[in-house]
Amino acid sequence: MNILGKRYYFFGLSLLFILIGLAIILFRGIPLSIDFTGGSLLEVRFADQSPETGQIYEVYDGLGVEDVQVQTSETGSYIIRSRFLENADRDAVLAALGETIGAVDVVRFDSVGPSIGEQVTSRGTLAVVVSSLLVVLFIAWSFRGVTHAFRYGICAILAMVHDVAIIFSATAIGSMLWGWEIDSLFLTALLTVIGFSMQDTIVVFDRIRENSSIHRRLDFETLVNHSIVQTLQRSINTQLMTVEFLLLALAMFGGVTLREFAGILLIGLLSGTYSSIFIAAPILVLWENREWRTWFRKPAAA
Repeated sequence: MNILGKRYYFFGLSLLFILIGLAIILFRGIPLSIDFTGGSLLEVRFADQSPETGQIYEVYDGLGVEDVQVQTSETGSYIIRSRFLENADRDAVLAALGETIGAVDVVRFDSVGPSIGEQVTSRGTLAVVVSSLLVVLFIAWSFRGVTHAFRYGICAILAMVHDVAIIFSATAIGSMLWGWEIDSLFLTALLTVIGFSMQDTIVVFDRIRENSSIHRRLDFETLVNHSIVQTLQRSINTQLMTVEFLLLALAMFGGVTLREFAGILLIGLLSGTYSSIFIAAPILVLWENREWRTWFRKPAAA
């Protein structure tokens, strides 16, 4: 099985998916939730009727509340996001909805102040950066006896960046199709994916290190391809049997919030397994062969 022989197809597939997500983010913006932007989320259900979303917008406009977004859920409730609302503002909104539309039941109400949103953003970014640095240091120390050991750490980080980009692209696509948002649970899923991705990548790299001392006569590309094939079944079976089936069940049958979290985690862990086999190791071979020197050269005449 010559996996490395098709490495540029795998690079192109990942790049295509990432570019689609980046295009959506460029035109629609990053779908941040109130956890990051600050604001209020009010989920209500009307007992007697199912009003048009335009009626809800009119109520908020009449009270001078700006930046309102209204979505309907599968359970028949309305999820209303707006700027930060004090308790008095919330009571005024509920009273106006009751007078204009009809009896209203509050399913949930969450508010995050702008300062808390900024704190979540800064701490989340710090957590990702610190975890990345720790991973680089760990790989550099573990592979210190291998030639060009620093390359393994850098390739692992590039695979991690690939997975993060895939998650953001998937979330951008999900925001357009199902109203997904980047919230605190998204950060939890992101850090989990980083951990799983690094674990799979280190397993593949460790097998390359072991085979380097056993198959010394093999050229590097053949050795890496052999190592990938040896770990392929383990990586796929471990992910499918222990994680992916469970996450798929949660994504299909979980609640609205849990479904989004499970969906992002499902895509991220699949990307983590994919990147350890089809991205990290091929980049290592690309670097060893210095293939970029021939990318822009014209082929020699026959």
